[in-house]
Amino acid sequence: MLHFRMPINPHRIVRAWLESLSSGVVELDRDWTDRTFPRFTLGEQCAAPGGLAPAPGLIAGRTHGYFLNPRGEISFVLPISGLHGMDPARDTVFLAGDFNGWQAAIGQPEWQLHPVELDGERVLMWTGDATRFLAEGGLRFKFVTGEHQWLVPPDDAPNVVRDDTGNLNRCLDPHRTGWHLWQFTLGAPLDLAEERAVTWSVASDRQEPVPLVPGRFFYNLKTDLPLGALVYADATVFRLFAPRAKSVTLRLNQKVGPLAEAQTFELARRAGGEGAAGVWEITLNQKLHGWFYWYTVDGVREGSGKFDPAMPVLDPYALAAVGRDGPGIILDRAWVGEGDRGFRTPAWHDLIIAEAHVRDLAANAPLKLTAAEKRGFTGLRKWVDSPEFYLHYLGVNCVELQPVQEFDNRASEEYHWGYMTNNYFAPESSFALAPAEASGVRELQELVRAFHRRGMAVVLDVVFNHVGEPAHLLFVDRLYYFEQDANGELANWSGCGNDIRARSAMAKRLIIDSCLHLIEAYGVDGFRFDLAELIGVPVLREIEAALKRVKPDVILIAEPWSFRGHIAGQLRDTGWSSWNDGYRDFVRDFVRGTGGADRMEYFLKGSPWFFAKWPAQTVNYTESHDDRAWLDMITENPGFDGFVPTGNDRCRTHLMAALLFMSLGIPMLAAGQDFLRSKHGVNNTYQRGDLNALDYRRLYRYLGTHAYFAGWIAFRKSERGRLLRQRSRPGEGFFEFFPAKDSTAFAAVYNADREQGPVRLLFTVNPTGADVTVTLPERVTTDTWHQLADQERFFPAGAPGATLPVEPELFVPALGCGLWSSEA
Repeated sequence: MLHFRMPINPHRIVRAWLESLSSGVVELDRDWTDRTFPRFTLGEQCAAPGGLAPAPGLIAGRTHGYFLNPRGEISFVLPISGLHGMDPARDTVFLAGDFNGWQAAIGQPEWQLHPVELDGERVLMWTGDATRFLAEGGLRFKFVTGEHQWLVPPDDAPNVVRDDTGNLNRCLDPHRTGWHLWQFTLGAPLDLAEERAVTWSVASDRQEPVPLVPGRFFYNLKTDLPLGALVYADATVFRLFAPRAKSVTLRLNQKVGPLAEAQTFELARRAGGEGAAGVWEITLNQKLHGWFYWYTVDGVREGSGKFDPAMPVLDPYALAAVGRDGPGIILDRAWVGEGDRGFRTPAWHDLIIAEAHVRDLAANAPLKLTAAEKRGFTGLRKWVDSPEFYLHYLGVNCVELQPVQEFDNRASEEYHWGYMTNNYFAPESSFALAPAEASGVRELQELVRAFHRRGMAVVLDVVFNHVGEPAHLLFVDRLYYFEQDANGELANWSGCGNDIRARSAMAKRLIIDSCLHLIEAYGVDGFRFDLAELIGVPVLREIEAALKRVKPDVILIAEPWSFRGHIAGQLRDTGWSSWNDGYRDFVRDFVRGTGGADRMEYFLKGSPWFFAKWPAQTVNYTESHDDRAWLDMITENPGFDGFVPTGNDRCRTHLMAALLFMSLGIPMLAAGQDFLRSKHGVNNTYQRGDLNALDYRRLYRYLGTHAYFAGWIAFRKSERGRLLRQRSRPGEGFFEFFPAKDSTAFAAVYNADREQGPVRLLFTVNPTGADVTVTLPERVTTDTWHQLADQERFFPAGAPGATLPVEPELFVPALGCGLWSSEA
């Protein structure tokens, strides 16, 4: 226990944290008005050479976002160290809040923050008279860039509040202005494994001991040593990063068996030194390839960072696992080998993606497969190798597989989308034919090779924002690996109850190491990051840099939102692409006759500037695994059930396909969308394998729609389709749009200025229920146009039958569209 001695104790300690192993901060319930503090000293228990010192300035600014100086001025503080990707000399940041109209402050010089040095650190700061800010309590504020990017405060900031629309802001407290924070220095460093608390040395019924928790320095602790079970010719090394543990025990079995029958070995904390903090290890003089293991980790038993020594922990770096509970399987990395690295990943602007689940593709494949094969990697690999493979006929060149890392289904037969990951290196055991033999390693390697033989890149959906049950990382170190609020409660912006603190050094390394392993051992081409907003832009930048050092053409896609916010705009200056939820929602409305042509124009242009700086930064889609199927969302049938689609449902789906493939950016389909897949209106099918499994008989029932999608894909991949596969943002004259009068219908000319060669494309869409005409100028109609497609089909060269001529008053039928190409 740390005691702070004082003659009287009218203030209550509400929080205390370490700034280093030998210094920290105490937070009081309100400001101490006598700011001289000549009588404050630390008790003997602290062996402190100094005493308590006031902490307004950098510590207060970093913690609360503001502080009051002795002159009665208030300073709002934003540390530059957290502004990854922003240049304070170029980018502007403004203070906005209840006191200045929020949005109205953007661009106003009087509210701009400026670079200064504060207590030895460079920060952005705004300073002014405090009266207007502190006259009343509870005023909210936030920092925002000149490009309208709102900077979300950290979850653990003590003054974070949520408004009525779910936005996170900071609030001002006139009684807590920085003079409620006090620094202390210890005579000797503390051991993180020991529980500590602080209180006043003078007894008071107002003061319970307050836990002393690690601060920012703790989350920067790291090691570069290899982790996991490391197999050598005559030894196996076990190494785990657990910075607050008192002990770590290895539980080892030669065969799969209960924890109670395992041999036990105590790991030792690695001797101090650079890069060794928090590392536990043991070397056993035996090659243990194929053996099974867990850890148990012990430490403090109370509080928000408690340990449970009875919990068997699956090694975060285990290369294979028997199941979600473990044990891990010890594998020689030489046995694991390398994945297919000879495949040439398509350029991003050439990608056409199909999102799919392993079991959804394999379950009803028209092959002779065993029940076990239909559930996993081998069944899907055989289907991919089949001459009749559905995605091959569709023509996509990239498959985005829903999670294939070990997740928390309770039995191999249980269907699960996989967004509850238990281990980031091990292939999902229920997808493997012999999980205890680590067969999933070979099976996943062969599956990736099979897709590559088909000319399809493999992108994996990865979930690094939270973990499944059991939450093994939680028992390695809850404080280090998980986001918590100021009260020690786990953050839940994922909706799954345990958001990972990706900004912790070793959590970030775990993510990077996992992705590198999947690239090197399995040959995957890229990743789609689930709820990437929770990973954060600074960490995403570091992940990008690390992966591109190994695979420069790696595909990186973010789901740029969470329940906390949206970061697509902030990703414009990175090498990440983003799922475009605005595109998804708008097209659903547009094909049903609502939504303006000007908004559709924005999306056809590739959502420029705010969302995407270059076309392939937007992944355009209208259906994914989440929520209802496209058809169920737009059907005219009651109850969102499109299983038996109406004629208009089918027409609107064709319009959607035309819009999707004519939009700049990366088009993505959900598997089965091309043959009018329905999930009978069910909104969340994460455990409904019966609804999610593709019914390939439906493909033949709606073969015309499937052929229509395949025709668009073939066109997009063709020479004329290169006008849609833009590597960089085209010039202002590339597009020319012609809206129909009093209608949401329009016509658009691509390469209107012929800057990219003589060939131009003309595209028309009419999402309304009435025929329309679109007026075209002479500079368009004088070209020689050949129709390539309408709302029903693509026209093979030389095929008989009428086509629609391009005239000054171009006819577009209800729920119709058309595509023409000019002569070269």
